[in-house]
Amino acid sequence: MRIATYNVNGINARLPRLLEWLDETRPDVACLQELKAEGEKFPLKALEDAGYGVAWHGQKGFNGVAVLARGAEPVERQRGLAGDPEDVQSRYIEVEVAGIVIASLYLPNGNPQPGPKFDYKLAWMARLAERARALLAEEKPVVLAGDYNVIPADIDTFSVRAMQDDALMQPESRAAFRGLLFQGWTDAIRACHPEPEKLYTFWDYQAGAWARDAGFRIDHLLLSPQAADRLIHADVDKAVRGREKASDHAPTWVELR
Repeated sequence: MRIATYNVNGINARLPRLLEWLDETRPDVACLQELKAEGEKFPLKALEDAGYGVAWHGQKGFNGVAVLARGAEPVERQRGLAGDPEDVQSRYIEVEVAGIVIASLYLPNGNPQPGPKFDYKLAWMARLAERARALLAEEKPVVLAGDYNVIPADIDTFSVRAMQDDALMQPESRAAFRGLLFQGWTDAIRACHPEPEKLYTFWDYQAGAWARDAGFRIDHLLLSPQAADRLIHADVDKAVRGREKASDHAPTWVELR
């Protein structure tokens, strides 16, 4: 079973690339982020015509997450995270597909830091940690997939100096991500591509980042112990990033028995 995560950076703007990738790779589940669409603006019919059942949580012009299941209807379990009733941003949706619990998440960027946006990022990560702990207690195969907006280690960026002041690489952001791993989650990409191998999932549109391979790894798939026991492989569909009018992220995936 192949489960992918893909920040599409505007689902309508990237719909041809998304449909192309779905047709070429046929993931069983695709978790999408940064939809930037709600209501009638969400291309539900096009995704259904491609053979996917859809659960989605949209927001006009910003954020938005979805889970696509090939030939099946994902059973929604939860949307949004508990702990902040005033948080209306569409950043988390959790479903079940074929006995596996899957969440698509879009963690806040947090820039500029320090400031309220960075405070929101850390608070959101704390709420995610609470949900992650509850999911582990269910003792089911679970995959937390998405754009975490965290560069976990120095090897996960093209330049530590260039990113040293960015919210994605602050000690607090990294510590919160490590806290998730310490709960018992497995970073699927790093499990299959141990250091010192470099593997990026994002390349900015500016400064020739793609041509220079000046990227970093911020799209992650975290596996519960029951999912990690089924791990076959994980990788990045890097070539998709180089196509015309592509997202600035590349699809990242894990394959489970």
